Amino acid sequence: MLPDYAVHDGAIGLDWYAVDPNLRFLLDRHLPEAADRTFAEDHVARYGELVGGPIAERAEITDKHGPVLSRYDQWGREVDEIVHHPTYLESKADLVKAGFVGLPAHAGRDVPAVVTASLAYLVCQAETAIYCGLGMTAGAASVVERHAPDAVREEFFRRLTSLDPDEAWEGGMFLTERQGGSDVGANTTRAVPDGAEWRLYGDKHFCSNVDAEVFIVLARPEGAPEGTRGLATFIVPRVLLDGSTNGFRIKRLKPKLGTKAVPTAEVTLDGARAWLAGDTSGAREASAPEDGDRVSRSPSEPTHKGGLNRMMELVNGSRFGIALMGLGIHRRSFLEAAIYAAHREQWGQRIDRYPLVRETLVDLLVELEAGMALTYECASASRGMFGDDDEGRLLRRILVPLAKVRATREAIGAASQALEMFGGNGYMEDWPMARQLRDAQCHTIWEGTENICCLDVRRAMRNDNAHTALIARVEAALDAANGEKVLAETVDAVAATLDEARQAIAHLETADTDLQLLHARRFTHLLADLAEGALLLDEAAWAMGRDGDARKAVVAGRFARRRLAPPRARGILDDDRTAIDLFDPLVRYGPIEPADAA
Repeated sequence: MLPDYAVHDGAIGLDWYAVDPNLRFLLDRHLPEAADRTFAEDHVARYGELVGGPIAERAEITDKHGPVLSRYDQWGREVDEIVHHPTYLESKADLVKAGFVGLPAHAGRDVPAVVTASLAYLVCQAETAIYCGLGMTAGAASVVERHAPDAVREEFFRRLTSLDPDEAWEGGMFLTERQGGSDVGANTTRAVPDGAEWRLYGDKHFCSNVDAEVFIVLARPEGAPEGTRGLATFIVPRVLLDGSTNGFRIKRLKPKLGTKAVPTAEVTLDGARAWLAGDTSGAREASAPEDGDRVSRSPSEPTHKGGLNRMMELVNGSRFGIALMGLGIHRRSFLEAAIYAAHREQWGQRIDRYPLVRETLVDLLVELEAGMALTYECASASRGMFGDDDEGRLLRRILVPLAKVRATREAIGAASQALEMFGGNGYMEDWPMARQLRDAQCHTIWEGTENICCLDVRRAMRNDNAHTALIARVEAALDAANGEKVLAETVDAVAATLDEARQAIAHLETADTDLQLLHARRFTHLLADLAEGALLLDEAAWAMGRDGDARKAVVAGRFARRRLAPPRARGILDDDRTAIDLFDPLVRYGPIEPADAA
């Protein structure tokens, strides 16, 4: 069934899986095994109704009634309790019961990352704030399962992955300190040994989901060296299993621009009981969010037990989740704009009949499908994240920061353009777009700004040679598309961009450090353009081979003309009528004949 935007008043109340044929296409593409595809259909389809209905409805209320810090109880005792609006609690309970965090632990089978990514993508269309808490819970559960000591692993993991809202715990992550920011090597929170456990002392500056039950915290053990090498990762419960408080005080809630539903706070740790996350003696530290020249060292040089790499596993997973936040806002923005444009009449006809509006909607969709191609490739590569698939691990290593940069940046533009299509209504808080724009800006900052992620791309190349996996993937996409006449122009554009990337890599290898850092952002976007163009090309070749549908070929071609090989005079001389003549099959996901795509 193809979506008909004219029969709906807005996105809320729709089945967001049913109206998203591109999501179904990606599940088909990345889940070739019938059992995996059936499993995905059962779970993702169920989320489409849940998220597009009650979760989305409640999100509009929750945004206007955010969390409140209740410092004291009626007896004057300090309790530091976060009070949420009932709509937020109801939505969290629904998602816990639906297995948003607990599905991998309870499914009785391996759950492909493409499936969990799809659930997140749908939730993020409703509200990225609620996904923040649930996503960090999933990350904390992963750290606990793999690195917690025996004394707490079973109970903590059981609670974090429970399907019962009455017993389920949530997780959080405390990295940032006021004096450090992105320079985590400047962090001063101390960890003091206490028998087999530790006590933490210090202040954390941005603590989201602050009323969670378990936190993954970065601290420096007494006697450890300065900088990132001396940091360790700890597992810290907010309340101990016997019900007593755990040296934890909320100083204040942050007055945020967006993502208001999730409480973000400043926190003091005063003797908080903690457990070290794993043993990393002799292991290489993962990439830290600072200039790679200051963290590079020999793989054989030992780090502290429970070092920064444990936290960076969580950060990198969170960056992938934040890319999905960007995609969720992008998709919601497109959907709301398409519906509005199908209803709003000006000068005697619907505004989606006008060429400029059509071009805006088509280009919103092209950039969305490019971002989804990149991010779903990250999900597919996740099968090698903790295993022996080196190619998948390296590909994910470089694609995650690329996806985070591109998806979050594009989400801001998409929300802004969609808001503008509503005219003055878009600027009003009782229409859907104002919150999307407010929330979108947060995601370029969470878990590393664009600059920080660009430095991470540089580190992925210098320390891991991860770019070689990306180049191999691009070459495979070119091979798959060779011989398809309708893809010839896009093949040439991707091949030319690959050549440019190789030249840039060779140039940067001999450039001085300042120039490498100066070009880091440009180079990151060059790689993102290359990856998205190649992956769209790959999707187009697959679609042509499956059923002869050239719709993806049109999407890939338009992306190539926008990003890889812009035409002369901004395209004016080419008279490209794609956005006018192919508007309906593009925005409604209908089939396109190869002859019409040429």
